[in-house]
Amino acid sequence: MRSPWKKTEPQRRIDWLLARRLTGRTPARKPGVLGALGRADQAVLRFLRTKAPHDPATEGVVKGLGLIGEHAAVWALIGIGGAMGDPERRQRWLIGAATGPAAVVANYGVKLAFGRPRPILEDHPPLARAPSKLSFPSAHSTSSMAAATAFSRVEPRTRVPLYALATAICASRPYLGMHYPSDVIAGAALGLLIGGFVPGVGERTLEERMADFVADLSHDEPTAAAPATDGSAPASTEGSGPASGGPAATEGSDPPATDGSTTESVEGSDPT
Repeated sequence: MRSPWKKTEPQRRIDWLLARRLTGRTPARKPGVLGALGRADQAVLRFLRTKAPHDPATEGVVKGLGLIGEHAAVWALIGIGGAMGDPERRQRWLIGAATGPAAVVANYGVKLAFGRPRPILEDHPPLARAPSKLSFPSAHSTSSMAAATAFSRVEPRTRVPLYALATAICASRPYLGMHYPSDVIAGAALGLLIGGFVPGVGERTLEERMADFVADLSHDEPTAAAPATDGSAPASTEGSGPASGGPAATEGSDPPATDGSTTESVEGSDPT
C-alpha cells in the first residue's frame, strides 16, 4: 500500500503554484473529514509560526526545549540521576532512562512506514534542524511521553513535573515549524502506550491494569439464585415454632398433661 504522503513537500508546492498560475485560482480543497482535518492542521501550524510570540527570549526557550529533547537526551539524564539518588530502585530508573531512546527507534520505524515529509511554510522556514526529513509522528513527542510515563510509574510523585516537561517539549515542535500538530498528537499517543507497557519499572503495566479492569467487569455481573430442586421446604421454616405448623414443633415436645397427671388424680381420689 502506497503512503498518501510519498510526494515530497517541494513537489506538492510546485504543483500548487503551477495550478494557481495556470488557472488563476487556488486549487480545490480536499473534501470530507480528512480534508477538514488537514486544513485545521495547517491552520494551527501557521498560527503558531506567525501569530504566537516570537521574540528572541521566547524563541530561545523553545529552541532549548527542542535541543534537550533531541534523541531523548534529557530523559536519559533524568533516569541516570534518579538511579544515582535512589539506589534501592536503581534498576527501575535505568529502565526508564532507556525507554526514551528506545521510543525514538520505534518512532523511526513508524516514520518510515508513513513517509510524511516535514511541513514547509512560505516565508516561514523552520527554526531548528532535524536528522530526518520525515515528520509523522514526532519523535520528540513519542520519547518524551514514553519516558515521562515510565518515570511516573517508578515514582508517582514525579508525575506532574515530568508530564509538564513532556508537554512543553511536544508544544515546541509545531512552534518551531518542525512538525504538524497531528504529528505531535500521534507521537504523544504512541509514547503513552510505550511508557505504559514497559515492564520492570515498579507499577503495574498498562496491560496488567487492562486485564484487571476486564476481570472486575466480569465479577460485577449479577448471578441469579439457583432454584430449589430437592423438594425440601425453605430453611426459614424448618426450626419454626408451633405457629408454623412444621413437624419440628411437635416431635421434641412434652406429651400432653392428660397422659399421666389426670390418671393419677382420678385413681387416687375418693369415690363420690
